Amino acid sequence: MSDTTPSAPDAPPDASRSLELRVPEMDCPSCAGKVTNSVERLEGIDGIDARVTSGRLVVEYDPTRTDEDEIRERVRAAGYEIVGAESELTFSVPDMDCASCANKVENALEGTAGVGEIETRPASGRVTVAVDDAADSETVVDAIGSAGYDATPIGDESDGEPMGDDEPIWKSRRAVTTGIGAVLVGLGMLLEFVLPSANPALFSLVGGGLVDRTYHLSTVLFLVTAAVAGAPILRNGYYSARNRSLDIDFLMGIGILASVAAHHPFEGAMLAVLFSVAELLERFSMDRARDSLRELMDLSPDTATVKREDGSEETVPADEVAVGDVVVVRPGEKIPADGVVLEGESAVDQSPITGESVPADKAAGDEVYAGTIPESGYLEVEVTSEADDSTIARIVRMVEDAEREKTQRERFVDRFASVYTPIVVALAVAIAVAPPLVAGASWNTWFLRGLTLLVIACPCAFVISTPVSVVSGITSAARNGVLIKGGRYLEAVGESDVLAVDKTGTLTEGDLSVTDVIPLEGADEDDVLRRAGAIERRSEHPIGQAIVDYAEERGVAADADDDPDVSAFEALTGKGVRAEIDGATHYVGKPDLFDGLADLAHVHATTDGGVALEEMGYESSPQCDRPGCVDVLAEVIPDLEADGKTVVVVGTEDRPLGVIAVADRVRPEAKWAVSQLQEQGVRVVMLTGDNEGTARAIAEEVGIDEYHAELLPDEKLEWIRRLEGENGSGGEGDGDGAPGEEATVAMVGDGINDAPALATAGVGIAMGAAGTDTALETADVALMSDDLTRLPYLYELSHTATGVIRQNIWASLAVKAALAAGTPFGLVTVIHAVVIGDMGMSLGVTGNAMRLANVEPETPEGLEERDGDR
Repeated sequence: MSDTTPSAPDAPPDASRSLELRVPEMDCPSCAGKVTNSVERLEGIDGIDARVTSGRLVVEYDPTRTDEDEIRERVRAAGYEIVGAESELTFSVPDMDCASCANKVENALEGTAGVGEIETRPASGRVTVAVDDAADSETVVDAIGSAGYDATPIGDESDGEPMGDDEPIWKSRRAVTTGIGAVLVGLGMLLEFVLPSANPALFSLVGGGLVDRTYHLSTVLFLVTAAVAGAPILRNGYYSARNRSLDIDFLMGIGILASVAAHHPFEGAMLAVLFSVAELLERFSMDRARDSLRELMDLSPDTATVKREDGSEETVPADEVAVGDVVVVRPGEKIPADGVVLEGESAVDQSPITGESVPADKAAGDEVYAGTIPESGYLEVEVTSEADDSTIARIVRMVEDAEREKTQRERFVDRFASVYTPIVVALAVAIAVAPPLVAGASWNTWFLRGLTLLVIACPCAFVISTPVSVVSGITSAARNGVLIKGGRYLEAVGESDVLAVDKTGTLTEGDLSVTDVIPLEGADEDDVLRRAGAIERRSEHPIGQAIVDYAEERGVAADADDDPDVSAFEALTGKGVRAEIDGATHYVGKPDLFDGLADLAHVHATTDGGVALEEMGYESSPQCDRPGCVDVLAEVIPDLEADGKTVVVVGTEDRPLGVIAVADRVRPEAKWAVSQLQEQGVRVVMLTGDNEGTARAIAEEVGIDEYHAELLPDEKLEWIRRLEGENGSGGEGDGDGAPGEEATVAMVGDGINDAPALATAGVGIAMGAAGTDTALETADVALMSDDLTRLPYLYELSHTATGVIRQNIWASLAVKAALAAGTPFGLVTVIHAVVIGDMGMSLGVTGNAMRLANVEPETPEGLEERDGDR
């Protein structure tokens, strides 16, 4: 949000301030670098956060040494324009729940001095405007009020419920007046059509050349109904006319007035009641759509229990918790902020963040997130981020911002509606007056047909068909641990039939671990691990750390203070390490480290008390009389490397002691996820910087047919472009892309190391983004947990959402077209137009969109137990 956050009134003069600017053209790391370098030239700059994905620049500065104008000037000096140069304000407008409402608000704001860019979001009932010094909150509230809507600045104490009203829609004033109108029109119909003998004539109007008009009780009831139920419609229609908005309120208001003026009170009354009922049902449906986002906002608790230095506890509002505070969380309570566990152990329900249904065990040193719930134990947590910067707060902001990103279909609908409505209104007028004037037809008949077409003219259901589906899909994904940055990405995932997958940290767990220990020349496994672990404890290499961890897990590792006999440690760059144990020189490293030392071609495996050589897959060499003879170089090492493992030899200058294989384990769910994606028609391609043998082994294990190994970061980026070109020009895996057009390629990686490729891909998907600022900021889609089962879910949700959007658009168009075609022939009445064309279709598209909440991730059999044991 482009916003200036000044210091508090009583803050010291040198207190740091924060300025947030929208710089849309800053859309790549190079752009961010130029802007950052330009701003850094100013004195008093305390920090700069250039957010490329959202096009926002956050600058922390000392107001005594520089000011906002100088910062903006430096941004412009770098060649970038600032949108909404002063600040951005957001307002809750709960009654703005449809496209025509949004247009009315936009028209009212466009003529307001000091108001720049305007963003209306009817699906969440919010309006965001950029303002300069000529406008403030009150100015914007008054402008929105001139369109007939109440607005509340987000963040005010009076804000209440930012996503809508607490009062049920059926208890609102609109519902009451509609109910009264329904009763009155029902009585009128009973008297008019069922009991005409009980329908007394009340008075007559004669004169002025008019035909005598006798007003029965039913007629008066219809007129009162039109006045009572139609009052909100006429009021909104007035604001529509005032703001030059040709929307449903204006059209319905004209219809009611014209019906009464033309002595058709029954039609006017029915129009008022049915349209009011339709509006109430649409509001109810929209509230259901908003509930999904409201649930996300309610995940964070309102209060927190802070433990003070003297041991006392104090309950404070959650947004007042500061970084460094220690908060106390008991079983069943929500963790109020992101932090690190200082004391206690508990299974924590992290489903609000990661979507994982199985609680994760947390102990001292583990990271926890705001909104998650300890289930079994007491925790003391040191806060590491403020309330408005927690993971859940960022998720809520990004889900809200996602609504701003209009999809291609949504832009098409907006353009179509802007042409469709005026044409149909013109046809309605022509049908009402042309037949009577040209052919002398009945004014009464053709007036009603023109009125019917006027009702059909408003494309409400057509316009909301896409945004309500997008909001439903994105919030449903967020509840299942998948953060989608916008509707266009929700669509793009389903349109991509190529998924490029990184290996390390994506298909594999990203942590090296020991997979095989083969003792040699009389040593046993524990002895090999003990010696290797003692030496590697002094190394910082990941392979060495994996050996140390495994030795500790087996209970054979000595503490650093307990192995004083290890000395003369030396790292041999690119080969391994060397050290003395009990005065004897030992080596741990690559096989070629032993060239000129031990003879690895003629080695005897230890079989006594261990695994027989035959069980390890090797046969004794016939060239040696001793049992267990094996060629480590020709047999053991190639076999292990063929399985994608890294081989380390442990030994002395005289003889090898053992072989240790280390590998990055494939995720248990990887093979299942790949098979599910392939069943959905997705071509899965692995891109990795690892060696050919490892890449081949991993690809075979998870079922990937195509892989490319030994790639540098820029080569991965080039492969993304090549895959786009292949797929779009009818190459392998060609989908719907037309020849010569680039197709969308999605890429999934860890969000940091694969940043260039993720940024280049049509959709970048980051793994394990919970608590990771970089991944949350740069990815188009973020999988909040390291769970590959969310990938098939993401594609299924995207395909379903795309189908729902198409169904909504074409169903809306088809129904409107059918009603419009039947109107001139008298087959469609005003009641049909309102009940089917407006109310029915609006409810239909909203209900269809809500189906996306039923799309749930699938967990393969066998993984539930694995998750429970973690």
